[in-house]
Amino acid sequence: MLDRPRRTPLLWSLLCFALVAVLACLVHAGWSPLLRLDAHARGWATSADQHAWLVDVMRGIEIAFADVGMTVYTLLLAGWLLVVQRLRRAAVLVVAVMVVTLLLTTTLKTVVDRPRPPWQWHGGLLPGGSFPSGHASHIAALTGLLVVLAGMLVRRAAVRRLVHAAAALLVLVVAADRVLLGRHFPSDVVGGALLGVGVLLLGVGVYNPLPKSHALGALPLPEVLPGNRELAVIVNPIKIESVTQFQAIVSSMAAEARWSEPRWLFTTVEDSGTGQAHQAAVGGAGLVIVCGGDGTVREVCAELAGTGIPVGIVPAGTGNLLARNLSLPLFIRAAIDIALTGQDRAIDMVRVTGDGIDETSFMVMAGLGFDAAIMEGVNEDIKNKVGWLAYVLSGLKALMFPTMRLDVSVDDGPWTRHRARTCVIGNVGSLQGGMNLIPDAAIDDGLLDLVLLYPRRFLSWIPLVLRVMTRREDRAGESVARMTGRKIAVRASTEVPRQLDGDIIGLGKELTMECIHGRALVRVAR
Repeated sequence: MLDRPRRTPLLWSLLCFALVAVLACLVHAGWSPLLRLDAHARGWATSADQHAWLVDVMRGIEIAFADVGMTVYTLLLAGWLLVVQRLRRAAVLVVAVMVVTLLLTTTLKTVVDRPRPPWQWHGGLLPGGSFPSGHASHIAALTGLLVVLAGMLVRRAAVRRLVHAAAALLVLVVAADRVLLGRHFPSDVVGGALLGVGVLLLGVGVYNPLPKSHALGALPLPEVLPGNRELAVIVNPIKIESVTQFQAIVSSMAAEARWSEPRWLFTTVEDSGTGQAHQAAVGGAGLVIVCGGDGTVREVCAELAGTGIPVGIVPAGTGNLLARNLSLPLFIRAAIDIALTGQDRAIDMVRVTGDGIDETSFMVMAGLGFDAAIMEGVNEDIKNKVGWLAYVLSGLKALMFPTMRLDVSVDDGPWTRHRARTCVIGNVGSLQGGMNLIPDAAIDDGLLDLVLLYPRRFLSWIPLVLRVMTRREDRAGESVARMTGRKIAVRASTEVPRQLDGDIIGLGKELTMECIHGRALVRVAR
């Protein structure tokens, strides 16, 4: 809806308002066919009134979605958008749509001045006009806003469909509640729902909630020489719902930011980004945008490291740890905007060698033991359906991963012996859910940070993780060990699972990691 021309929602809005106007005229004129249809509601309300439990439920629904409740829901939604998501335009749209819906509903009630049904529930008669239903108009507007926001913020089609179904069910429940309690005629409810949808469509057409470019309020970047405006976009097609729609969005935003028409390169099972990044560089790209998960981003950044070509990241994976640690938005349009108009930041890369693997690199974290076992145990079907929750399920199964005996060397120093269930070597500090495992880690400090965790029992994980997150390591004893250096080598006594940026690299005993300071250029917000 939001990517369509403005006239589309405006025309649909006009149609909704026209239907409301026709319905209001028929109600005011007392059109007999409509009155006969509305009269059927008497029997429904009478039947419902015979069941005390049903009346109690309906009264609860009535109170929950009355003016006070709807005001609270509106303020909570707008506050979340403004404070947490930082989507000011979306917050303004929510408030504006709900306020206009209230004003128009109140005005129509006064103008039409239709008496409420004589059979309304006797436990509490409501005064005021009956047409249109305020409950119906407000719930239609609010659920419509949720559908629009889901289209903006939710990437998984299954989750969006769930939101759509829940929104439709909520409208039907509230509509049935108004009729069964005898508060409104069916035509009142239909009129209210049309009014709420009409206001929503009018709001979307007049004031699009999509955020404006973050560069509009920033100082222009210095440009000594004319820049290369050639754009290449590398896409992992299985990570996005509609390749065509994504291409249309990027092309439109690139034109607005004065970039060339994008050159499109798609990853394959055989080549997850390296070859495509090489083609982009050879083709003279001045900027490469990569859309995919951490693995695809790692491949592209590794290939373009040292070339001076910046990489714009559009996170489309499950973890998106690099994007999170760079404070990049997960909202696709906002991420594209930063990729096109942001500033370049030099970040560290980590060169990796080990037994059974070719020399490679990572951007975020490497792990041995429990950490890698989580990645290894993730069910891909569950991951595709519920996202990062799949890692939680895998983690619960792997909590008591066997103890490892590890030797660690920092900056080619002497080897020290440790026991641990998990070993994490981080170029950044934050994991899923904002868990800051390595508080001192920075992606541009030229250093690696190693953490060893050794919970002795199943229940020891909870206090251990809390101590790590709050940095109360004075009480951690031998359960936590930290080391920092430019080069870290880890050697296990037996073969253990290993991972780089969430990708399993197979069982092995050794990993040697060296931080290459400021090796890659990525786009971040100004």
